[in-house]
Amino acid sequence: MRIGQLAARTGLTTKTIRFYESAGVLPAPARRPSGYRDYDEGAVARLAFVKAAQAAGLSLAEIREIITVRASTGAPCQHVLTLLDSHAADLDRRIAELTALRADVERLRSRAGTLDPATCDPAVVCQVIQADVVTQPVPTT
Repeated sequence: MRIGQLAARTGLTTKTIRFYESAGVLPAPARRPSGYRDYDEGAVARLAFVKAAQAAGLSLAEIREIITVRASTGAPCQHVLTLLDSHAADLDRRIAELTALRADVERLRSRAGTLDPATCDPAVVCQVIQADVVTQPVPTT
């Protein structure tokens, strides 16, 4: 099938398909005598895998690794498990950071409700968000 047909079947653009080829997650297809790409059904399955792996949070580099493991040693299940464990740990860390940020934002919002704009010091940009000025001793020579 030609690239436009593959794009229609997979919901991807032809540009994305070409990019996936250059990124190494989709093998280069055979060419017709006219020079047009000629994809087989394996390309549909491969692109479905790439989309599913991306939806799970994997990068194209990680997807390429999985494909390489599959091609060289067989089922990549253990490799995928390791990647997913790493991604889950990263998500836990990011969720904790976002939870802490949310608490800070709520604290600032609560503080904003208690401040009077009329008493705002013109030397600061905004009294709601206080900048901690860090002073460092000036080295003497």
